[in-house]
Amino acid sequence: MASKPRHLPRQLKPELEHDYARSPSLGYEGPAGLVRCLEHGFPTPLARWHYHDEYELHLITATSGKAFIGDWIGPFQPGHLVLCGPRLPHNWITLDLPEGGVPQRDLAVQFPHEPIARAAELIPELTEVLPLLERARHGIEFFGLGEVAMTRLRDIKRSSGLCRFAAFCDFMGELSRWTDYRLLSNVQLQGADDDAQVDQINTIVNRMTDNVAEQRSAAEVATELGMSESRFSRFFRRATGNTYTDFVNRLRINRACQLLMESDRLITHICYEVGFNNVANFNRRFLEIKGMTPSEFRKQSENRFGSATG
Repeated sequence: MASKPRHLPRQLKPELEHDYARSPSLGYEGPAGLVRCLEHGFPTPLARWHYHDEYELHLITATSGKAFIGDWIGPFQPGHLVLCGPRLPHNWITLDLPEGGVPQRDLAVQFPHEPIARAAELIPELTEVLPLLERARHGIEFFGLGEVAMTRLRDIKRSSGLCRFAAFCDFMGELSRWTDYRLLSNVQLQGADDDAQVDQINTIVNRMTDNVAEQRSAAEVATELGMSESRFSRFFRRATGNTYTDFVNRLRINRACQLLMESDRLITHICYEVGFNNVANFNRRFLEIKGMTPSEFRKQSENRFGSATG
């Protein structure tokens, strides 16, 4: 009797992109310095749900479709410019592909964190870009920069040596000063009044992030910090840009998104696992924050591997 074929488990997690796989035949440059340029059309083997250790500044030059950046799903069209931080999963799936594809859809530069961070310790001017790199951990979409980015990225690609580094630094400086942007993948601290407050907020947020289902009220946290609840509420909102309740809900929804994308758990189980007490409230908060229901999010996120393009 013939044995039944074994079904491989569904791939749910992003693929790690290794340096040895960055072939010039796929659109990568050969051995490069700090900044590596990438240019490719679509379809391409590079369009997949993946992550890597470098930052990636990515411009779409043709077609439209859906972008998947961490737990964010949204539309893209020509001029869509995103800075992804290290190990932030991403993919762009074209939905209006003409017959035969397009020869160029993506322009990108990739660069590592450590050399810039170490250089900033000795070169004060480079510290200007560090807040931008911190925000990039969540993915940054820039608005109104499509044409500028096209010119800047092509200038970087055409240059080499110190000229390339100078062109790169000039564009990164412009991005660090640009105010028309949004963070894509989750909540982000916006700073506080002094280092002591930053440390206090970081301690609170780190514990909340590690224990999203923990049921702790603003009053309990305020008491722990030796503050009145009203003072704590002002302090927390100034530091994070969110009320305590909104921040907790966002953390829980972000964790739910991760579970929806990387597991086959039932939505009702995920609801309670991330700290919501009833499914109706979970669905309502999810819709408010993500613009779709949990089931819609899971269904749309399945396209992050590019299977919808055939």
